[in-house]
Amino acid sequence: MTQDHGPQIKDDATYEALREQGASKEKAARIANAGASASKKGGEQPPYEEWTREALYDRARELDVEGRSDMTKDELIDALRDR
Repeated sequence: MTQDHGPQIKDDATYEALREQGASKEKAARIANAGASASKKGGEQPPYEEWTREALYDRARELDVEGRSDMTKDELIDALRDR
C-alpha cells in the first residue's frame, strides 16, 4: 500500500519506488513531482559529454555540487547525473 506523503509529493508510488532503489529524498521528490513534463523536456539539451568543462562547472555551481572546483570533466558529469 502506497503511503501518502502529503501535498509536496505528487506521485507517491514513484517516490517510494525511487527511495527503495536508493535515491535520496530530494532526488526522489524531484522526479516524482516532474510527472509527464519530464518526458516533454527531454532531449532539448545535448548530452553532458558534449558540454565544455566550464559549462558543466557552471551547472554544478547552480546545483550547489560540493567539491566542483577540483573535479575533472568526467567527475562533473557523474556528479550532475547523481543530482
